[in-house]
Amino acid sequence: QVQLVESGGGLVQAGGSLRLSCKASGSISSINYMAWYRQAPGKQRELVAIITKGGSTNYADSVKGRFTISRDNAKNTVYLQMNSLKPEDTAVYYCKGNTYRDYWGQGSQVTVSS
Repeated sequence: QVQLVESGGGLVQAGGSLRLSCKASGSISSINYMAWYRQAPGKQRELVAIITKGGSTNYADSVKGRFTISRDNAKNTVYLQMNSLKPEDTAVYYCKGNTYRDYWGQGSQVTVSS
Protein backbone atom coordinates (compact mmCIF):
# COMPACT_ATOMS: atom_id res chain seq x y z
CA GLN A 1 0.00 0.00 0.00
CA VAL A 2 1.12 3.52 -0.84
CA GLN A 3 -0.36 6.75 0.45
CA LEU A 4 0.13 10.02 -1.41
CA VAL A 5 -0.57 13.46 0.06
CA GLU A 6 -0.37 16.53 -2.14
CA SER A 7 0.16 20.15 -1.25
CA GLY A 8 0.99 23.44 -2.93
CA GLY A 9 -1.87 24.32 -5.23
CA GLY A 10 -3.42 27.76 -5.41
CA LEU A 11 -4.25 30.81 -7.47
CA VAL A 12 -1.57 32.57 -9.50
CA GLN A 13 -1.46 35.12 -12.28
CA ALA A 14 -0.37 34.18 -15.76
CA GLY A 15 3.41 34.10 -15.96
CA GLY A 16 3.74 33.16 -12.31
CA SER A 17 5.06 30.02 -10.64
CA LEU A 18 3.81 27.36 -8.26
CA ARG A 19 5.35 24.23 -6.80
CA LEU A 20 3.31 21.14 -6.05
CA SER A 21 4.51 18.52 -3.60
CA CYS A 22 3.49 14.89 -3.26
CA LYS A 23 4.65 13.06 -0.14
CA ALA A 24 4.60 9.28 -0.29
CA SER A 25 4.36 6.85 2.60
CA GLY A 26 3.91 3.10 2.92
CA SER A 27 5.56 0.64 0.55
CA ILE A 28 7.74 3.28 -1.09
CA SER A 29 10.41 0.84 -2.26
CA SER A 30 7.86 -0.86 -4.50
CA ILE A 31 7.13 2.31 -6.50
CA ASN A 32 8.21 1.99 -10.14
CA TYR A 33 7.54 5.57 -11.12
CA MET A 34 5.80 8.73 -9.95
CA ALA A 35 3.84 11.04 -12.19
CA TRP A 36 1.76 14.18 -12.23
CA TYR A 37 -1.54 14.31 -14.09
CA ARG A 38 -4.06 17.08 -14.48
CA GLN A 39 -7.72 17.32 -15.27
CA ALA A 40 -9.38 20.49 -16.47
CA PRO A 41 -13.16 20.93 -16.31
CA GLY A 42 -14.87 18.93 -19.02
CA LYS A 43 -11.63 17.30 -20.14
CA GLN A 44 -9.97 13.95 -19.64
CA ARG A 45 -7.17 13.50 -17.16
CA GLU A 46 -3.84 13.90 -18.92
CA LEU A 47 -0.25 13.04 -18.10
CA VAL A 48 1.89 16.08 -17.33
CA ALA A 49 5.24 14.66 -16.19
CA ILE A 50 6.78 11.40 -15.06
CA ILE A 51 9.90 10.42 -13.14
CA THR A 52 11.05 6.82 -13.05
CA LYS A 53 12.74 4.90 -10.27
CA GLY A 54 16.01 5.44 -12.11
CA GLY A 55 15.45 9.17 -12.33
CA SER A 56 14.48 9.51 -15.98
CA THR A 57 11.91 12.19 -16.70
CA ASN A 58 9.46 12.92 -19.46
CA TYR A 59 6.96 15.69 -20.07
CA ALA A 60 3.86 16.47 -22.05
CA ASP A 61 4.67 18.71 -24.99
CA SER A 62 2.41 21.41 -23.58
CA VAL A 63 4.60 21.85 -20.48
CA LYS A 64 8.10 21.13 -21.77
CA GLY A 65 10.50 23.88 -20.84
CA ARG A 66 8.10 25.30 -18.23
CA PHE A 67 7.52 22.46 -15.74
CA THR A 68 10.09 20.36 -13.92
CA ILE A 69 9.46 17.14 -12.05
CA SER A 70 11.95 16.20 -9.35
CA ARG A 71 12.17 14.17 -6.19
CA ASP A 72 13.80 14.21 -2.79
CA ASN A 73 14.34 10.61 -1.75
CA ALA A 74 15.22 11.59 1.81
CA LYS A 75 11.79 13.22 2.16
CA ASN A 76 9.92 10.64 0.05
CA THR A 77 8.53 13.58 -1.89
CA VAL A 78 8.07 14.35 -5.57
CA TYR A 79 7.72 17.92 -6.77
CA LEU A 80 6.31 19.65 -9.79
CA GLN A 81 7.81 23.07 -10.32
CA MET A 82 5.56 25.04 -12.65
CA ASN A 83 6.90 28.23 -14.21
CA SER A 84 5.52 30.60 -16.83
CA LEU A 85 2.03 29.42 -16.00
CA LYS A 86 -0.75 30.00 -18.51
CA PRO A 87 -4.52 30.11 -18.03
CA GLU A 88 -4.75 26.81 -19.90
CA ASP A 89 -2.73 25.18 -17.12
CA THR A 90 -5.74 25.63 -14.84
CA ALA A 91 -6.76 22.18 -13.62
CA VAL A 92 -6.82 19.83 -10.69
CA TYR A 93 -3.39 18.24 -10.47
CA TYR A 94 -2.97 14.70 -9.21
CA CYS A 95 0.14 12.77 -8.34
CA LYS A 96 0.27 9.08 -9.06
CA GLY A 97 2.51 6.34 -7.78
CA ASN A 98 2.78 3.08 -9.67
CA THR A 99 3.54 -0.30 -8.15
CA TYR A 100 1.59 -3.35 -9.28
CA ARG A 101 -1.33 -0.90 -9.31
CA ASP A 102 -1.76 2.86 -9.38
CA TYR A 103 -2.17 5.02 -6.29
CA TRP A 104 -3.46 8.60 -6.49
CA GLY A 105 -3.17 11.69 -4.40
CA GLN A 106 -6.22 13.69 -3.40
CA GLY A 107 -5.74 16.37 -6.05
CA SER A 108 -4.65 20.00 -5.86
CA GLN A 109 -6.44 22.86 -7.57
CA VAL A 110 -4.23 25.13 -9.67
CA THR A 111 -5.90 28.22 -11.06
CA VAL A 112 -4.07 30.59 -13.39
CA SER A 113 -5.75 33.93 -13.99
CA SER A 114 -5.17 35.96 -17.14
